Amino acid sequence: MLPTDTIRSLARRLYDARKTRTQLRHFSKEHPGMTIEDGYSIQREWVKLEMADGRSVKGRKIGLTSRAMQQASQITEPDFAPLMDDMFFATGSDIPFERFIAPRVEVEVAFVLRSPLKGPGVTIFDVLRATEYVTPALEIIDARIEQFDRETKAPRKVFDTIADFAANAGIVVGGLPVKPNAVDLRWVGAMLYKNAVIEETGLAAAVLNHPAIGVAWLANKIAPYDESLNAGDIILGGSFTRPTNAGRGDVLHADYGPLGSISFRFI
Repeated sequence: MLPTDTIRSLARRLYDARKTRTQLRHFSKEHPGMTIEDGYSIQREWVKLEMADGRSVKGRKIGLTSRAMQQASQITEPDFAPLMDDMFFATGSDIPFERFIAPRVEVEVAFVLRSPLKGPGVTIFDVLRATEYVTPALEIIDARIEQFDRETKAPRKVFDTIADFAANAGIVVGGLPVKPNAVDLRWVGAMLYKNAVIEETGLAAAVLNHPAIGVAWLANKIAPYDESLNAGDIILGGSFTRPTNAGRGDVLHADYGPLGSISFRFI
């Protein structure tokens, strides 16, 4: 484990990087002994800084849910991070590009909880019972820590990504909310367009075979820290498409078929 002072210092650097839109180099290069637990410790300290500014946690995101992404990151399980209240945007919004450094967009479904989930032992069936509704969602991911080192071009390690709020920066919720038993969530599909051109398509089954499995994993994963998922929380289940790069002026539109659509524009 990194020393407490180092954890706090790295969290402050991320907090500042988000505000100034200045990318940082890899913490894992600076601290070769860094671990996954260090990444989560940095993340928790960063949350404290955001909450001191009056921000609040509205839910969580789950990332690295596909087998391909886990193999690329050399891990065997997903990661997670908080969703802060200032990361939410309405569908149809013009979103200021200045909020981000190098945004990319992923296609997901979000679970809105009616009742809390506290591990250990949470199952997919517990998740479905606790869910008020499931709704389409787009996640805007970002890189306060460089995705690739500016000199060596080496990719960042999973420790860096975890520390960096698991890359999350924004969420747009829209479309048609449905009860979790109203559709087979594995077969929820979407087409992601950028400027009227299809960039990605996918099915929610790519998320651990069923997106609710990730929510159960998360509830059990945070239980040792005496944390739980709360009633009213919004949980992003994980992307079922590759990230799509986006820039100022781009219009993103996700068509979920029977579950409606989501659109926004970077200005």
